Amino acid sequence: MTLAIIIPTRNGGNNLARLLDSINNQKCEIKRRIIIDSESTDNTVEIARKYHWEILQIKKKDFDHGATRQKALDFAADTDIVVFMTQDAVLVDDSSIATLIECFKDDNVCATYGRQIPHSHAKPLGAHARLFNYTEKSRDQTFEGISQFGIKTAFISNSFSAYRCFALQEIGGFPTGVILGEDTYVAAKLILKGYQVFYNSDAKVYHSHDYTLLQEFQRYFDIGVFHSRESWLREKFGNAEGEGIRFIRSELTYLIKTGNIHLIPSSITRTIFKFIGYRLGVLENLFSNKLKLIFSMNKTYWIK
Repeated sequence: MTLAIIIPTRNGGNNLARLLDSINNQKCEIKRRIIIDSESTDNTVEIARKYHWEILQIKKKDFDHGATRQKALDFAADTDIVVFMTQDAVLVDDSSIATLIECFKDDNVCATYGRQIPHSHAKPLGAHARLFNYTEKSRDQTFEGISQFGIKTAFISNSFSAYRCFALQEIGGFPTGVILGEDTYVAAKLILKGYQVFYNSDAKVYHSHDYTLLQEFQRYFDIGVFHSRESWLREKFGNAEGEGIRFIRSELTYLIKTGNIHLIPSSITRTIFKFIGYRLGVLENLFSNKLKLIFSMNKTYWIK
C-alpha cells in the first residue's frame, strides 16, 4: 500500500514544525507529503518547503472543508491510502501512522481514525471533550451498528484519519459546499455503502481545543447548519440530541471526579450556549446572511 499525508494549512507556523518533525519520525514509508495552503501570511509555506513537502496553494476565499481536501486527494491519485491531519495536531509516537493504517489489512475497512489525546496545556473542559469522544477502546463502525450507536456510528475526525482512495472516489469523494463535517459526510456514505469505519485507539495524536463561550456557540451553530443542510444524515443515522445528553452527564461526572466542581456552572452555561447555537443552526434559513456571519465560526462560508 502506498501512502500520502495531506495537511490543509492556514497560518500554522506556530505548531507546524512540531507536526512535521513527528511525521518525519514515523516508522513507515510515506510516498507523498502534501500541504494545501490557503494564503498563509506567516512562515507556514517556508516551513513546509524546508521539510521538502509538496505544496498546493489556493486562495483563502476558495477554501472549502470538503473541496479543498478533494483537490489534494486528486493530486495524490497515485497512492492507495491517504492520511489527513490538521496543522494543530502532533503525533504521539513514531508508530502512530503505522498503527493507524494496520486495519486496512481487512479489505472491508475503508476509513479509520485515531485517538486524540488532550494537549498538556488543555483546560479541563477541553480535555474532557477529547476523553469523551476518543475512548481507550477501539471499535468497528458499521451499518449494523446504527440501531445501537445512532449518529455516533458516522463519527470520525480528519485531524487524524486515513482512507482508501478508491473507496472515497467510489462514493463521490469529499463534498463541496459543506460548512464543516466533510469527514462525517464521507464516513456516513462509506457505511451506507456497506464499508466499515474503524476507530483505532492505539494510534494516537495530541489534539485539543479550549474554546471560549462564544466559540462554542458558533461551532454548534455550524454543526446545526451542517445537519440541517445534510438532512439525510439524521434520517439515516438519527438525531444528535441523545448523544448531547450523554456528553453532559459525562462532563459533570468528570468535573466532580477531577476536583473541578467550580467549573460546573461554566459547563452548564456552555451546554445552554451549545444547544441554542445548534438549534439556531438547524433553523438557519430563517436568518439573514448578516446574522449568520455573526453566529458562525466559519465566516468565509457565508461570503462566497
